[in-house]
Amino acid sequence: LAIKGVAVDVSTVTALRSKEGLKHIWNQLFQALKVAQALIQVGKTRLEKPTQTRGKDDAIPPAILIAVLSLMVPLSIHKIQEGHVGVYYRGGALVSGYTEAGYNAMVPFVTNVYQMQITIQTDEVINIPCGTRGGVLVYFEKVEVVNRLAKDHVVDTVRSFGVHYDKIWIFDKIHHEINQFCSQHSLQDVYIEKFDTVDDRIKEALQKDCTEYDTGIEIIAVRVTKPKIPEVIRRNYEEMEAQKTQFMIATERQKVVEKEAQTERARAKIEAEKAAEVAYIRKQQDIMEQQAAQNISSIKDQMHVAREKAQADASAYRLKAEADSNLALLTPPYLEYVKAQAVANATKIYFGNSIPTMFGNMAFDDKKR
Repeated sequence: LAIKGVAVDVSTVTALRSKEGLKHIWNQLFQALKVAQALIQVGKTRLEKPTQTRGKDDAIPPAILIAVLSLMVPLSIHKIQEGHVGVYYRGGALVSGYTEAGYNAMVPFVTNVYQMQITIQTDEVINIPCGTRGGVLVYFEKVEVVNRLAKDHVVDTVRSFGVHYDKIWIFDKIHHEINQFCSQHSLQDVYIEKFDTVDDRIKEALQKDCTEYDTGIEIIAVRVTKPKIPEVIRRNYEEMEAQKTQFMIATERQKVVEKEAQTERARAKIEAEKAAEVAYIRKQQDIMEQQAAQNISSIKDQMHVAREKAQADASAYRLKAEADSNLALLTPPYLEYVKAQAVANATKIYFGNSIPTMFGNMAFDDKKR
């Protein structure tokens, strides 16, 4: 197999369990055994004298073959973990292609296998020193880079940058970017003002270079811890933060007092508006009661006027009816009758020479009427 330059590849346990897979792996191992037998025979021939002739008994004993086979089988079969692919170096040269997760076979002592992770992984870069623009030395304790290598870029990336490609594109690059950031900013910017932008800046820089060189590395996230600064400066920052905290507390207390005053004013205003609204409602209620009383009095007056008018109309009608009935009743014969009756009922008797004249005048008066 080493001479032919062929890499044995059985990708999964299922393939090993199948009949064709067992046959394939057995054929490969048998060929490897033949190679080993040939090498052993060559060594044995060199140890023998040149003039010694070989016979039928010079063949390698079966015990040696079994021993060689039992040694080579465990060394040939290896396992690739899930989430990884296997890349192979044969004689120092990278073999094209890779193997999937599961059991695979290779030529021992000739081929070396490396497992390359293709799932999401986190690389940690620790204790990164850097100097600020003002010359203060700070240390970033840890920078975590969440990344993933694309499966179709594994062979090309390993061929170009080795199996430890992440040292070039992540570890060394993190040191470079951290130092670039510190050298361009002051301690105040690095420690407080612009610390929240470090994650995004490093992520963009890493992804830009990985994309430019077609490494197949995807930078998913970057997490940077707070840098360590000299103790004296740290205490000064703590005192500043304490003063800022006290100032913020005083400011918040003042805001609370102002808010309470505003609340009290608002409460007083609401109560005054409430009293004004209640007074207005009561006044409107009094006005409505007076209007109702006035309407009741007006209705009573109208009823009284209507009643008096009805009574007056009834009295006038009665008098008119009596007058009409009197006109019909007081005829001359009736009047004569009444006069005679009245004379007959008189209790006084008049005597004298003027009596005829008096009755004559009365008759004349009656005729005039």
